[in-house]
Amino acid sequence: MGKFIYEGGIRTDFDDRVLSHLQVAIGTKLRRNEPFFFTWHGDVSTGGGRTTVWVHAGASLVFSYFGGRPARINRTWLEALMRTANSPGGLQVVSEPPDEGETETLG
Repeated sequence: MGKFIYEGGIRTDFDDRVLSHLQVAIGTKLRRNEPFFFTWHGDVSTGGGRTTVWVHAGASLVFSYFGGRPARINRTWLEALMRTANSPGGLQVVSEPPDEGETETLG
């Protein structure tokens, strides 16, 4: 279980595989100078809820992984994440679909 840390204060846990895909999607948007909202739902065990942050080039972002092995990137999932990031509601985690394209390793 990895951690996404925003501006040093907002921290949330994501599975390393999810976090790897989020890192690629967020990095892609920021390289294009495209700020966006990122929304996720908290774990039910901690009360659930929803958090939204405004991600921009000046934001301090940390992707901290539990495991040391880089994830294989599912291009189909990455494209689905990018579609949400490009929508008015912003980036949201969606379920991983079967991979229909080539994969590559992050890291």
